[in-house]
Amino acid sequence: MSSAGRRRYGLATRLLFAQVVVLLASLLTAGLVALLLGPSLFHGHVLQVRPVWDPEELLHIERGFREASFVALSAGLLISLGCAIAVTWWMTRGMQRTLDALTTAAAEVSRGHLSARVSSAGGGAELDTLAGAFNLMAGQLESTEATRRRLLSDLAHELRTPISTIQLYCEGLSDGVLQWDEGTERVLTEHTGRLARLAGDIDDVSRAEEGRLELDLVPVAVGHLLASAVESHQDAFARAGVRLRDERGSADDVLVHVDVHRVRQVLDNLLRNALRHTPPEGTVVVSARRAGEEVHVTVTDSGDGIPADQLDHVFERFYRGDTARDRDHGGSGIGLTISRAIADAHGGSLTASSAGPGQGSSFTLRLPSPARQRPPRGEGTGRT
Repeated sequence: MSSAGRRRYGLATRLLFAQVVVLLASLLTAGLVALLLGPSLFHGHVLQVRPVWDPEELLHIERGFREASFVALSAGLLISLGCAIAVTWWMTRGMQRTLDALTTAAAEVSRGHLSARVSSAGGGAELDTLAGAFNLMAGQLESTEATRRRLLSDLAHELRTPISTIQLYCEGLSDGVLQWDEGTERVLTEHTGRLARLAGDIDDVSRAEEGRLELDLVPVAVGHLLASAVESHQDAFARAGVRLRDERGSADDVLVHVDVHRVRQVLDNLLRNALRHTPPEGTVVVSARRAGEEVHVTVTDSGDGIPADQLDHVFERFYRGDTARDRDHGGSGIGLTISRAIADAHGGSLTASSAGPGQGSSFTLRLPSPARQRPPRGEGTGRT
C-alpha cells in the first residue's frame, strides 16, 4: 500500500482489513480442505454404515453434506467477521485516542505551544511509553526555550550598560563636553574590557556545551592542583576577611591525568563563587579525598547557601539565584556551566549540595583515576 493510501485509511480500517484478509485466507484454506478431503471421507463413512446404496439416494446425501458444509463455513465467516469488527473496535478505541492526542500535541508544539502534553488514553503499554517520551521531550523543549529567553534577556541586560556608557562618552567627546583624560580612558577601557570578557564568556560556554573543549592531559598530583589554586586566591580572601582552609588529606599525592589549565579554571570558578557568597568572618574549605576509583575535590563555604528549588538550576548558563546582583557582584552566571562541562570532558562530574539558605553550600568535583579515565573524544587531544 502506498504512503498516500496509508494516510487515507485510519488505523481501525487497516486493522479490520488485515483481520478480514486473515479470515478469508483461513476460510479459503478450510474450504479447499473440505472440498478435497471432505467428500471422500464422508463417502467412506457412508459406505461403512451400509455398503450398498441406491445411486440417487447416495447422490442426494452427498449433496446435502456439501451444502451443509458450505452453510456452516459461511455462518462461521459471518460470526468471525462480526467478532473481528468488535475486537478491532475495542483494540483501536484507546490506541486511536492516544494517537489523536499525540498528533494534536505535536501540532501544538510545532506552533510554539510547548506546554502541550499527552495524557494516557488506555492505548497499551507501548503507546503510554510513547506518550511519556513525548511529554519528556516537550518538557525539555519548554525548559530550553525558557533558558533561551532568559539568556537573551540577560545578554541584553549585560550589554546595555557598557554600550550605553561607551555611547555617552563618545557623544561627550564628539560634542566637546568631555575631554580625553586619564578618567575618560579608564572608564572606556573598563567597559570595552567588560564587553570583551562577555564575548569571551559566551564563546566559552558555547564551546563547553557543544563539547568542543580541547584537553591537554598530563599526569599531575592532586595536592599540586589544590595548593596552586589556594595560593592564588589567598590575597583575595584575606582582603574580604574570609578564612580559606586547605585540607587535602589522603589524596594529596594521588596522580590524575587532567588538563591542568582547565581544572584550575574549575577550581578558580568554585573559589570565586564561594568568596562571592561568603560574608566576612566566614570560612571556605578546600578538601580532597579518594573515593574508590575517583578523587573528590570539594569546596565548602559557610555562606548564603542554595534553596532546594535552585539546586537543579545553578549549572544553567546565565543563571543567578539572586537576580538583583549585577555582573560585577554576581558574576556572569556561566562559570559553573563551563566548570561542569570541563568536568564532563574529563570523564568526571561536578555537583552542588546545600542544606538551605544561610547554611552554606558544597561543590564537589569528581575526577576519575588514571586507570578508568576515558580519553577525550574527538581528534587529537580535543573533545568535539
